[in-house]
Amino acid sequence: MIPSQTNASTKERIRGQARALGFQAIGFASASVAPHAERLSAWLREGHHGTMRWMARDPERRVDPRRVLAGARTVISVSLPYYRGDWPAREGAAPRGRIARYAWGRDYHKRVRGRLRRLARAIVTGCPDMRWLAYADTGPMLDRAWAERAGVGWIGKNTNVISKESGSYSFLGEVLTDLVIEPDPRARNRCGTCARCIAACPTGAIVGPYRLDARRCISYLTIEHRGSIPLELREAIGTRIFGCDDCQEACPWNRFAMPTQDPDFMEHRGQGTPELIPLLSLDEEGFRERYLGTAILRARRAGFARNVAVALGNIGDPSSVAPLRRALEEDPEPLVRGHAAWALGRIASGPAALALRAAAARRVFIASSSTSPFIS
Repeated sequence: MIPSQTNASTKERIRGQARALGFQAIGFASASVAPHAERLSAWLREGHHGTMRWMARDPERRVDPRRVLAGARTVISVSLPYYRGDWPAREGAAPRGRIARYAWGRDYHKRVRGRLRRLARAIVTGCPDMRWLAYADTGPMLDRAWAERAGVGWIGKNTNVISKESGSYSFLGEVLTDLVIEPDPRARNRCGTCARCIAACPTGAIVGPYRLDARRCISYLTIEHRGSIPLELREAIGTRIFGCDDCQEACPWNRFAMPTQDPDFMEHRGQGTPELIPLLSLDEEGFRERYLGTAILRARRAGFARNVAVALGNIGDPSSVAPLRRALEEDPEPLVRGHAAWALGRIASGPAALALRAAAARRVFIASSSTSPFIS
């Protein structure tokens, strides 16, 4: 089949349809090998993807959209802002954690993908022969590379896409199509000599400009990583229990970020800075019930409770000793028990020491990666 041709008026109609769906920026790029294909290959060779093994599966398909949709000619890239301002202040002295801004509201995968599908169907009304696929961080597409090539924004030194109009707090997505649409100019990189994001990373995960070692990234460690968090990185995690915004907060371009009024990304049930102790005791059913429809389910119950234990250990509040002791003795997951033991060791109070000694005396299993000075 000969791909459909479009004219300038069709292109502007698509832009209008995208904006009507809430997308802030939209750009067009010719579907070919992605501009950062070699960068992906080097990243994988260096092992910087950690345990995200799916990134290494069929990388040739990931870098070439024509292997995803046969006959693809254009990538339509969009961005959707989610910034909600600073973390909400909470009353009371209960220990609290922090959740990255992108996860305050509903699960962006479904919400953005749903709008992309509506956009594609709207385009089809004027181009009925169009073939398409839509992705929002859900398929084998290099979202950031296509956003940069399509002019939506440039990839900053922290590897996030940045827009000079609105900063970097945006979701990305693509409609891959066999329509031939004139491409837009590639976004110009405006980072200059600034390196604030690199200096701001608590764990040193940004190992150089435009180079991220996911194995040290707090977002990776608290969301994608399923195992024990390395001992040497736990203190730097602080109270972050799902994701991290530090490199974005340091970026000067985010002074232009405006709080969105999109109802999909309003804060969901006190999600920005939740009380930690109740989260530690959530079972599988309670975890799923509380976070149904949000991106936090991605961490899974055991990973999330692991993160909560680390945050409680870093805070060091004596009120968390009893719940940590219960987690150490009763949690069904060795991963959680091990991190609870580490947290008790961090608190280093009399009750915490007693809890650890009592657990050791009863031969409660403690992961070897959670060694504590209170266990002989």
